[in-house]
Amino acid sequence: MGAVGDEHAEMEDISDSELSHHVREALKSVLLGDTDDYDHIVGNMHNNKRLGPDEVAMLVTILRGLSGAVSYIDVVHHRILLSSICNMSLWNYGPDVMDALIELVVALATSNGKYVDLCLDMLVCNFIPPINFLEILKQPRGLAKKDQILGRVHSALKGIADLVPLAPSRLEQIVRERVPSAHSKDAQIVVYVEAMLLLEGGDMGELVGNTMIFELMNRLIDLDVEIGWDEILLDDPNKGIFEMELEDMARSVNETEIDMEDEPVREYSGRKVLWGNVVAQKLDTLMVLAFDHLGSCFKSGRLVKVFETLLQSFQSTVLNAYKSKFAQFVMFYACSLDPEDCGTQFVSRLVEIFGSTVYPQDWRMSAVCYLASYLARAKFLSASYVTTVLESLVGWCYNYCENQIGYYVCTLLPFEIDSGHSSTQIPADEFLRQAKAAHLFRVSGNFAFNDLLESELSRAFGGFERLDLFFPFDPYLLRKSD
Repeated sequence: MGAVGDEHAEMEDISDSELSHHVREALKSVLLGDTDDYDHIVGNMHNNKRLGPDEVAMLVTILRGLSGAVSYIDVVHHRILLSSICNMSLWNYGPDVMDALIELVVALATSNGKYVDLCLDMLVCNFIPPINFLEILKQPRGLAKKDQILGRVHSALKGIADLVPLAPSRLEQIVRERVPSAHSKDAQIVVYVEAMLLLEGGDMGELVGNTMIFELMNRLIDLDVEIGWDEILLDDPNKGIFEMELEDMARSVNETEIDMEDEPVREYSGRKVLWGNVVAQKLDTLMVLAFDHLGSCFKSGRLVKVFETLLQSFQSTVLNAYKSKFAQFVMFYACSLDPEDCGTQFVSRLVEIFGSTVYPQDWRMSAVCYLASYLARAKFLSASYVTTVLESLVGWCYNYCENQIGYYVCTLLPFEIDSGHSSTQIPADEFLRQAKAAHLFRVSGNFAFNDLLESELSRAFGGFERLDLFFPFDPYLLRKSD
């Protein structure tokens, strides 16, 4: 330690320009076969032990010297040095080393296009806390450390993007490639997504924000599909949509009632709650982040702009997912924040998809399911608006009553009226009576309504078993984000 202290004392006496000159000479000497000074620099950067004050000061000095000599770093001859820089984790150091390391990475990235990807990747890797830090993240000092790191990383990314025009597009690709898998530790996934959302909502949002929204939805779907339907279905999966109790529960589930050691699913007042499922807990936490971010966007006046990207992501990611269970509630929450703009945009897009032959058949059927469930549950929409949409659907059904998509709409229309306005279960003939009374359609002659709920076309296309299991906004069983 004494040698390190003496060496640092000597280096403190020289100016920044002299320090840079010393490092440059060490880098240049490698090309001549002399690696002593170079090895000394690399050796200090490889010190992974808990550093004392003098060792920290020495490392800061070396990093500062390298920042002033980045133009002398060669991708071939100084490969070990570059590897050492990229393998340094901000999570292992205090503020002084973090600042010096960030300064070096930004200088390196902006000095030569060869190093842009290398430096961006190093910074994005710091979106993921190391395994040995996960327990500390549960403490206030751990959360403070996380904020310090993410703040520095985002500042560095912005600095590089300002000077390297191609950096944002490269950053988008690297963020996609570095996303933790669904089986990674909870805290690693959560911090990574938090960092992504900071990018979307920060100074770089105009450049990379759309990609961050798409990646958020991708992560939610990745976790969503890991949760099996058999874990969340009602006790009797054969119940038809007119036999299910679809009203909101009289009381919500209190978190104090939930014991994480019990079985995965328990009912409260007829409603099932999902817990004890590791993947569900991860998804639950990410949904909280997503909802909080949308709330922040709404307060800052950015929600309508973000919703455009969210809608595109929904169409390309969620709509195609086979019976997605929870990810779609991001759309529902965004619509609830701004019913007039976001809420009506969502309906318009769904109507466009199911009404156009340009889209694949399964997209159109899925759009009908989403539309029916959304109109039934979105109490923030005005009754007059919902009535107008229903009237247009009835008119569409009249023109396409023999079409499979038309069958889907006809089957789901009762669900919209039943769940949205009734406190009791409505049989098919009662629904038709109410719909006629509401002037949703006119009939001439006498119709025999009985026994017509499931047609031959219904059975040929999957019948009850297919339709009754997918009302996208029923139920929501994630406890923290509910």
